[in-house]
Amino acid sequence: MRMHQMIPTLIHQTWKDADVPTEWQQWADSWRLHHPGWGYRLWTDADNRAFLQEHYPWFLPVYDGYPEAIMRADAIRYFLLDHFGGLYVDLDFECLRPVDDLLGGHELVLGCEPEAHTRLLLARQRGFGRIVGNAFIASRPGHPFWSHVHRQLVGAHKLPGTLDVTGPFFLTRAIDSAPNPASLTVLDPEVLYPEVSPYATELFGPQKADRERAYAVHHWSGSWTRDIPGPQRTSAGRRFPFWASQELQPIADGLLSLDAQRHRWASGAPAPTVSCLMVTKDRSATARRAIRCFRAQTYPNLELVVLEDGTSDTLEQYLRELDDPRIRHHRLPPEGRTLGELRNEAVDRATGPYVCQWDDDDLYDPERVETQMAAILALGADACFLARERLWWPARHKLAISCARLWEGSMVCAKDRVSRYPAQRRGEDTPVAEELVRTCRVVSVDAPDLYTYVCHGGNTFDESHFAEHFEVATEIWAEPGAYTERLLAMATRLPIAPADIAHAETGHPAAQVSERRPPTTVAPAPAPASERPPVLVLTPLKDAAAFLPGYLENLHALDYPRESISLGLLEGDSRDTTPELLHEVLPGLRAGFRRVTLVHRDFGLQLAGPRWEPGVQRRRRAVLAKARNQLLSRALADEEWVLWLDVDVTGYPADLIQRLLGARKDIVAPHCATTPGGPTYDLNTFVLQPGAGTLNWTQWLRDGILQPPRGFGRTYLDALRGRGLVRVDSVGGTALLVRADLHRDGLTFPSFPYQHLIETEGLAAMARDMGTACWALPDLEVLHPHHAPA
Repeated sequence: MRMHQMIPTLIHQTWKDADVPTEWQQWADSWRLHHPGWGYRLWTDADNRAFLQEHYPWFLPVYDGYPEAIMRADAIRYFLLDHFGGLYVDLDFECLRPVDDLLGGHELVLGCEPEAHTRLLLARQRGFGRIVGNAFIASRPGHPFWSHVHRQLVGAHKLPGTLDVTGPFFLTRAIDSAPNPASLTVLDPEVLYPEVSPYATELFGPQKADRERAYAVHHWSGSWTRDIPGPQRTSAGRRFPFWASQELQPIADGLLSLDAQRHRWASGAPAPTVSCLMVTKDRSATARRAIRCFRAQTYPNLELVVLEDGTSDTLEQYLRELDDPRIRHHRLPPEGRTLGELRNEAVDRATGPYVCQWDDDDLYDPERVETQMAAILALGADACFLARERLWWPARHKLAISCARLWEGSMVCAKDRVSRYPAQRRGEDTPVAEELVRTCRVVSVDAPDLYTYVCHGGNTFDESHFAEHFEVATEIWAEPGAYTERLLAMATRLPIAPADIAHAETGHPAAQVSERRPPTTVAPAPAPASERPPVLVLTPLKDAAAFLPGYLENLHALDYPRESISLGLLEGDSRDTTPELLHEVLPGLRAGFRRVTLVHRDFGLQLAGPRWEPGVQRRRRAVLAKARNQLLSRALADEEWVLWLDVDVTGYPADLIQRLLGARKDIVAPHCATTPGGPTYDLNTFVLQPGAGTLNWTQWLRDGILQPPRGFGRTYLDALRGRGLVRVDSVGGTALLVRADLHRDGLTFPSFPYQHLIETEGLAAMARDMGTACWALPDLEVLHPHHAPA
């Protein structure tokens, strides 16, 4: 049967309105050029919402609640393809030849992104062996996969990043957990994604692109890859906290609705011209970035006044080539004017009734001016400042949200209320801002993502000034994973250079240190080099083919002597290629480690639903306990310590064993977290809260074991960071060090309720009854992302 009889010959694309950005139009046209007999539909944001209102109204609360427009753009494709079927392609996807033969005989077709993308930090943290792109999807209407995707969308909509909420990471998990994967066709990268992203190119170097097999090519036109950002999709439903004052007296506070002011503008309310004022001097690179931010603004009536008193003509030439009538460049002779004098000159040249400070070295969200003007007009204010800003220190790999204060550089103000700037070389804007607050009606909006204050080494103030701001910041991202993830989120709306993201990816000594206060208890030092007792690493495996390569790579990266590491693996009940992979790598493992034991034992456990369902916990964890005990009895020989390590742990420090041994405790667990500095993953390691003994635990008994909700009477390790070494009431098994003699003395994993606990929690209770306490290191992190449901 020909594919066009199963997948309709209909192409879907989507944009915020009917005006497709010029730089994408030729790629959009390429699909109609190569498919002249196919239907074509460009869906606008208004079309998309109306479509959901008519056909999937139950999803609107999630759709409208997405904080980013890109999330709505991602999600809508999964509903259009369910309802109509056909081919969805992103606007930055170029067709090279007809896809009829490619789709023939298939029900649903997608493609893998380049293999290099799986080596990026965020993918490695999540343990992805492949990433399925969502920029090209062909499907017949009503394919059951889409019902599965819709359920997954609801479950993921509160996750922090677009990639996991609606994007390729989300889609990859949905495919990996699909109820009927045989009907899904996932093509190799060479077919649809032959070229790597600029981000990966910056990190790994140019990758050879093989277009011989390619039917299409994705150009990866994220906002950080284009010299001139295309028009931005506006957000919807955003509400910002604000407070207003009149001559220092509070007059109002509440939530500002940007949509409400947009409705007033659409109904004919005036949108006064705002003159953005940029003073610059021989800083073409940062100034061009600030200009790209200006050109991406969603507010309709803007001009940019560029006042330059340097000697280089690079920026002037750039602006001449842009030929944007909204930008006026004024060159002054380099006569050593102060910054205050230059700002006065810029105000004098402004033609709009409102002015906006637009520093040449900072970054501005596309909705910055629109939001601040909405606050001014809605509240009848003379000026608007941002209460907090985002702070970015690229050289130190740090991001933060500032404390609340009057951020002078964020000023948007009626031009006739701006006093003259003093003739100062720095700090000139502080007295102007303070005068406005004293004499005018001023509104402060708490929307720190609208303004990114950048420390680049050439600022007016030195680095100690920025260090002070970071010291009192309300939130900081400094660990490598958290910093990179945050930077990638910024890059969806701001012109972040691929090099900046690549530098975040590779890490920097300063980025390895958490920006928290010094711990109240010093963490134990790693065991000295003279103490390298033999350690047995034990790992049960089931359906672990996707995780085994990363597991072995991390194991080989340990800097503990190989001659002191034994390895025990138990495989059972696998339905993938785990057994074959183990036998393939076994000779190399035996050559590289002290001793290796491989055990096969099937327990007959195959779950029909999610493994976290309360109804299956006793059976699932009983089998896991039996697997651990079986592996222990078969593998333990003369080793002094046993390190239990799950196969899907994706990262840990090379000196993990030394640091666990350095605790000098008989049972000690590191902190298993989802991301560096992120929330705890392994909730089986906990400390009972004060008064926990008075709580009604029996209400959470099911099948003889306790299954309370998260946080009921328990404190997890993410709340205990900075404490050094802490005694805990229970331990998890994702990573756990146990003195081998305890196991020899009878400490095992109960496969039955032991004091209403089972498996690792039962082991902790049994250890307590044997007179041994359990301990944990909250600041020693091993990483275990939320993988696709098993």
